[in-house]
Amino acid sequence: MKQIGYLLLIAVVLFSCQKEKKEAKIIVPEVIEEEKAPPVITEFGYILNDFNVVKDTIRPGDSFGAIMDTHGISRTKVFEITNTIKDTFNVARIQAGKPYMLLKTKDTTEKAQVFVYQNNKIDYTVIDFRDSIIAKKSKKPVTLVEKTASGVINSSLMQTFDDMDLNFLVAYNMADIYAWTIDFTRLQAGDRFKVIYTEKFIDDTIPAGVDQIKASYFEHRSKPIYAFRFIDDSINNSIDYYDEEANNLRRAFLTAPVKFSRISSRYNLKRRIKYYGNKVRPHRGTDFAAPIGTPILATADGVITKSERRGGNGKYVKIRHNATYDTQYLHMSRQAVKVGEFVKQGDVIGYIGMTGNTGGPHVCYRFWKNGKEVDPFKQDLPASKPLADSLKQGFYNHVQPLKTELDSISFKPQKPLEIL
Repeated sequence: MKQIGYLLLIAVVLFSCQKEKKEAKIIVPEVIEEEKAPPVITEFGYILNDFNVVKDTIRPGDSFGAIMDTHGISRTKVFEITNTIKDTFNVARIQAGKPYMLLKTKDTTEKAQVFVYQNNKIDYTVIDFRDSIIAKKSKKPVTLVEKTASGVINSSLMQTFDDMDLNFLVAYNMADIYAWTIDFTRLQAGDRFKVIYTEKFIDDTIPAGVDQIKASYFEHRSKPIYAFRFIDDSINNSIDYYDEEANNLRRAFLTAPVKFSRISSRYNLKRRIKYYGNKVRPHRGTDFAAPIGTPILATADGVITKSERRGGNGKYVKIRHNATYDTQYLHMSRQAVKVGEFVKQGDVIGYIGMTGNTGGPHVCYRFWKNGKEVDPFKQDLPASKPLADSLKQGFYNHVQPLKTELDSISFKPQKPLEIL
């Protein structure tokens, strides 16, 4: 019996051990992941991780003092800042719509220490008032990328660029280059262009505008016109555009005082108007129709001799260019110049309006030669100075590879119209 009891005791112990093994939990050691440090963010020369960053936009009515006051900077400190940096940055000229950034301490005081004002996508001004007060103007790093474009015009240059998703700033620059040789109000379907240009990028991804047009080709009324950018005065860094034979594309006068407008009425001494019983009412100007507020440009260098409002002319400006030529610009909504001012070709002298005798928004452009009003489109207007002979060989060497590249660009047709 003792033997049987002993065997039963062993069986009970073995059963209990197996039960404990089954009920035992498997303990997996906990893996503690190390926290990754946040990426270091730098902008405008500062490590933003070290600050509480406030980004905002200047609102209408905002002032530098008001912004500083909102962020805890006293009027005494604001006066000290503005007085110290006045030769570098005039805080009174901050503009609504411009972005700015404030860097503040990462503690309970959140004390403002740095103000960054972005003049545009590239230029910015830093005011650092942590210890001593320092102001400096800087630029973001810019990458230049060469691009090409081409197209065939169906209606207008701007519409073609829009339809083909091309940068409209290239169209504006091309209009400036050919302003003396092509009347962009009279482009024809089938006119076509090619262009080589450089575009600016910030951080290699953010577009920041067109840098320059290096070369272009414009075929207007089946007449090809090349344009090549060339420095013709290295001392003054003077730049102009020349055709493949080194002829300057610039003329003494622009073909129009308004960009991308249309001619609604031409110079016509025998014009008959139905409203006046079909009587002859000479029109001694050329009307360029455009929306109210469109800038009006001086077609040549000169001195302002009139800037006033008078009768049917409405608000107008008159420019004396030299002993031979004068121009006049009527029906402005407002003038942008005063008598006695010197203006350069392309300067804004006023804005399209409807003052005086006019049935719609336009500028009546009048042109005098030797004191007599004439049709500017029938004048043999003088060209600008030619390229110096000493520079021509260098010009030809510069132009050859650009012309080869232009000629190799195929014309990209317009996108086909969608049928709804």
